[in-house]
Amino acid sequence: MSEAQVSLRPSDEWLKVESLDLEAQGVAHRADGKVVFIEGALPGEEVRANVSRRKNNWEQGSMTDMRHESSQRVVPQCVHFGMCGGCKMQHFHAGAQVAVKQRVLEDNLWHLGKVKPETLLRPIEGPAWGYRYRARLSVRHVVKKGTVLVGFHERKSRYVADIKSCEILPPHVSRLLLPLRELIGAMDHCDRVPQIEVAVGSHVTALVLRHLEALSPKDIKLLRDFAVTQSAHDGGRFPIAWWLQSKGPETVKPLDDSQPGLDYALPEFGVTMPFKPTDFTQVNHAINQVLVGRALRLLQVQPDERVIDWFCGLGNFTLPLATQAREVLGIEGSEQLVARSRENALLNGHAERTSFVARNLFELTPAELASYGHADKWLVDPPREGAFALAKAVADLHQDPSLAPGWVAPKRIVYVSCNPATLARDAGLLVHLGGYRCVSAGAVNMFPHTAHVESMAVFEKDEG
Repeated sequence: MSEAQVSLRPSDEWLKVESLDLEAQGVAHRADGKVVFIEGALPGEEVRANVSRRKNNWEQGSMTDMRHESSQRVVPQCVHFGMCGGCKMQHFHAGAQVAVKQRVLEDNLWHLGKVKPETLLRPIEGPAWGYRYRARLSVRHVVKKGTVLVGFHERKSRYVADIKSCEILPPHVSRLLLPLRELIGAMDHCDRVPQIEVAVGSHVTALVLRHLEALSPKDIKLLRDFAVTQSAHDGGRFPIAWWLQSKGPETVKPLDDSQPGLDYALPEFGVTMPFKPTDFTQVNHAINQVLVGRALRLLQVQPDERVIDWFCGLGNFTLPLATQAREVLGIEGSEQLVARSRENALLNGHAERTSFVARNLFELTPAELASYGHADKWLVDPPREGAFALAKAVADLHQDPSLAPGWVAPKRIVYVSCNPATLARDAGLLVHLGGYRCVSAGAVNMFPHTAHVESMAVFEKDEG
């Protein structure tokens, strides 16, 4: 019987919620063993569910009744929680969220990679509110309501949520949501502005306006006036700079060439990182500072060592590493990013200790890996796809050293991950085929109140 043919009615069965999945849904089992994913339910609760999807091996639905409540259930701080899709876990105590994410990491490492860390690192935590320094706000002109909506999408919907504030955005950005509605509504083509991207730096808040029609002189004046007026709030502590995007990311440009640029700081290492509003940078600057500091301490870099930073980006790890190592090689897939990394190294006075290479790291052979020479330590920070080609090349070289005679694997690897599943896959290769031990791993709560799991794992070469 197909899913569409099944009668989806509320069940009278009480279900004991055992855990949360990666989508922050409660996971329970029916008496017959079938798995049920329940939106809104927390571990330890007993609930009934209204099933909306049904397959042979699982069902999915939302909670309708509860007879036992979790001690970790809290009142959501945001009035829009449940309707807005920006958060999934505000009803769950912040400390409990971190514990669940740590368990998700452990479960993925074991079930997908058959890897068990020798030591569990204490999770990295930080501000639970006002932390989101990067965001993509959707914009929609709703003719029937006679208004413009600016915010995140509704949960499980393509519609823009009608939100007037946001607890995970910095307060000065949350305060802009209603003024932005008025601004876009006053523009000549308010129905041709699909999104506004937000990027908060140390001294400037950039707003990138995606516009599908050319802006009129009136529109330009509206944007400039908005920046002046809104920047004046809070004593001018949060100046606003407009950027425009007419097509793809390559078309992004500042509204005024004289406006100040964006940067963020890594004060522990005396590093300042300039970036553009569409560059990839970590959403949570406070957590990023702790993350970089821990990664370098775990890497145990010595002054005479050479380090390779795989997927180096703008130099978030490369430049701090240059304060400790003899030499750091940063490798990234984009020539443009590599050029920007060189600029940042020069700006911070680390050009002599750093070098950069552009290379497609999703296609890497053992011989190509060996061509970058021996490095004592590696820092690996891939996107969600992980570093499969890199881990496989390491495993192939360990299994067959004749592929690159004389190449020596790094003694220690710190792997920073934004996807526990791909980390577990790559960890399995490094441990079972690459000659490494997983000496430690831990979660990083980069995105409080969401189901996103960031993590870090440390691998050490097994001399045995």
